[in-house]
Amino acid sequence: MEQLILEVTARHIKDTKIIRSCQHGFTKIKSCLTNMVSFYSGVVDERTAVDIVYLNFRNTSDNASHEIHVEKLLMCGPDEQTVWWI
Repeated sequence: MEQLILEVTARHIKDTKIIRSCQHGFTKIKSCLTNMVSFYSGVVDERTAVDIVYLNFRNTSDNASHEIHVEKLLMCGPDEQTVWWI
């Protein structure tokens, strides 16, 4: 039953073009990794100086509370405002 619901939902999303072709993540073939590669390629092509920080919080919420993540990020050096933005 779950597979049927997934297939119908995926077909509806594709047919109605709810998700644009430039969307990465939550779609087949285009992961968050492809988004990072696409972004980085654009920066390199433009020869633009930029600072990039990639954080992978996948499955971390299952193992630790938000407060623990905040404390660990603060220990790494960013200011408190930056950590709360993350």
